[in-house]
Amino acid sequence: MKYEVKNGWKDAADGLKDAVFAFSEGYVDFLNNGKTERECVSEAVRLAGEAGFRPLTEVKELKTGDKVYAVNKNKGIALMVIGKRSMTDGVSIVGSHIDSPRLDLKQNPLYEADEMAFLKTHYYGGIKKYQWTAIPLAIHGVIVKADGSTVKVTVGDEGDDVTFTITDLLPHLGNSQMAKPAHSFIEAENLNLLIGSLPAAEGEDGKKVKEAVMALLGEKYGIDEEDFTSAELEVVPAFRAKDLGFDRSLIGAYGHDDRVCSYPNLRALLDAETPEYTALCLLTDKEEVGSMGNTGAKSRFLELTLLEALEKTGAGAGVLNLDRTLDRSLCLSADVSAAYDPNFASVYEKNNSGRLNCGIAISKYTGSRGKGGSNDAPAELMARVRAIFNEAGVLWHTAELGKVDEGGGGTIAQFVANLGVDTIDCGVPMLSMHAPFEVAAKMDVYQCYRAFSAFYARKQ
Repeated sequence: MKYEVKNGWKDAADGLKDAVFAFSEGYVDFLNNGKTERECVSEAVRLAGEAGFRPLTEVKELKTGDKVYAVNKNKGIALMVIGKRSMTDGVSIVGSHIDSPRLDLKQNPLYEADEMAFLKTHYYGGIKKYQWTAIPLAIHGVIVKADGSTVKVTVGDEGDDVTFTITDLLPHLGNSQMAKPAHSFIEAENLNLLIGSLPAAEGEDGKKVKEAVMALLGEKYGIDEEDFTSAELEVVPAFRAKDLGFDRSLIGAYGHDDRVCSYPNLRALLDAETPEYTALCLLTDKEEVGSMGNTGAKSRFLELTLLEALEKTGAGAGVLNLDRTLDRSLCLSADVSAAYDPNFASVYEKNNSGRLNCGIAISKYTGSRGKGGSNDAPAELMARVRAIFNEAGVLWHTAELGKVDEGGGGTIAQFVANLGVDTIDCGVPMLSMHAPFEVAAKMDVYQCYRAFSAFYARKQ
């Protein structure tokens, strides 16, 4: 069979455009409702409940066809449909991450300078700092007060709500700034969020604007300044996901990486009929900073969830049964790939690049330069995956992340593979990765959903 990278819109079957565009509407809603990992988990729980899923902790016994989910500290989630075979025969896992590059507020963020109030930030993940200036920004997250109560914060991007920004230097005064390398002409400590300029009627000089802002926050959220120390507040772009292009074939949005794989993953699992092998959708946190911590892919959440499910299916929760389950499982590490961009052609190896509208991109390996930090999937798994996709008529092609010596990147694949699971990367090719406004093709989002659906339904 000839290997061909094919544009999905060429010779498209009747009704395909309607299906592609309809699926993308649900994805856009997911993006707009889930700008943080906590919000994505909340949305996943809501959708799971509508689809008849129950919390794993509330189920005493699991049988074929049961649908359950487990939440990991409000920042990750695993959803399962119990298959016809014993879990010790292996599980079909699709893992993706729901965190995205952003700015986090520091623990002591609020200050006043020259009668303007600002919030200090610390960037999260790999960003180009200059892209985060002079655009509208919002604040999403939670504040946990000393009494343990939690205050949810979502401000800056709804209707006629207020918004925030990080200022940039005008070009008239920017000669020295523009002479610096791109990575340093905006310093991290200058990514300060402008939040107000109206002083309080009374108070200490040099702090009246700060005190006025704090009074407003106290009135709206019932918090004081010390509460910032136990807050997780994320600064994200204020704009909503939108159709892009005259033909509406693309989606421009914040957070495609990696919600563009997470939503098709979630939707495929929610729509799955009783599979041969237990199907498991894993949505994790912290991938953008190395997958560490108890909510990242390096945590024991997957293992503990499988152990509980093994016990409740009657397969037995012993370590040996867990090891057998993992060793016989297959995993798609669902993460984005770099789509070939003709505006920056010099950094791509054209024959091995992701392509817009050409379906899901399979990456046998990721990593940097000499495959550093990579999971290099075995050829046997590559063959099984392409056979599954071919049988289901899924549009797919292979991809690497640019030229070998240009850089590279990693995913959660290596951490799942470290558990003994045969794992391979695949996902949606994307333009402007890690920018506040990324671009994905609707065709690829839909083919991603079809690919994960076919994988969950595999017979071997």
